[in-house]
Amino acid sequence: DLYFIQSNLSSVVVASNMLANLMEKKKFTFKNVVKKVSVLTHLRPRTDSANEEEVNKGPTVVYENTFQLAPKDSQKFPTKKAEDILKNTFLTHLLDAKYNGETCKNLTIQITETVKTQVKAELGSNNRFKIVVLVIIGSNQGQGARVASRCLWYPQYDRFAQYEYHNESLFAVGVVYGVYYE
Repeated sequence: DLYFIQSNLSSVVVASNMLANLMEKKKFTFKNVVKKVSVLTHLRPRTDSANEEEVNKGPTVVYENTFQLAPKDSQKFPTKKAEDILKNTFLTHLLDAKYNGETCKNLTIQITETVKTQVKAELGSNNRFKIVVLVIIGSNQGQGARVASRCLWYPQYDRFAQYEYHNESLFAVGVVYGVYYE
């Protein structure tokens, strides 16, 4: 079976016409089919000028797997720096904050995004860590609270950083997980 995968319908029609012509001429050999397929890969769909830039970019680059099972020494997850990022972000956003359900909901989202962006910037562009940020903000009314999490991970390479903050109105707990992936 021969399969032609193209992004537009016109290429599929052209491919079926080429194969029909080959079959009529009784020149249906693997070599001829490969030649025609290589011609098809260079066809571009017709577009308007708005999408012309996207079409003219060329083929998408697909990278091979590196099969790198462990991080290099220079690529370890920076636990201390992630903890400092959590601390600075909490102090910036929560220093004079009073607990309010709606306000804290928005603060949680904002702090989570800020921490994730800063930790990713700290790791650089060639990092192989999935970053998960968990931020919990609650009302401080003298009660006790425990925050627990369970993860399935590889303890030699995966790390986490945490920071706790509290004032007279609220408490906040932040955890950043750096999970290495291959």
